[in-house]
Amino acid sequence: MRILIAFFVPWLTFFTIGRPIAGIICLVLQVTLLGWIPATIWALLALRSYDEAR
Repeated sequence: MRILIAFFVPWLTFFTIGRPIAGIICLVLQVTLLGWIPATIWALLALRSYDEAR
């Protein structure tokens, strides 16, 4: 479920894994259409490292 959130609403992923500051930064990045792709990649990488650490 978090993977789908990372694709469609990347900033929300950071709030679900307990990183609200990164979520706000990601939201600012996601506001632009060019920033959507890096925000999605960043959210997926953060989610992967969160899952590995868990």
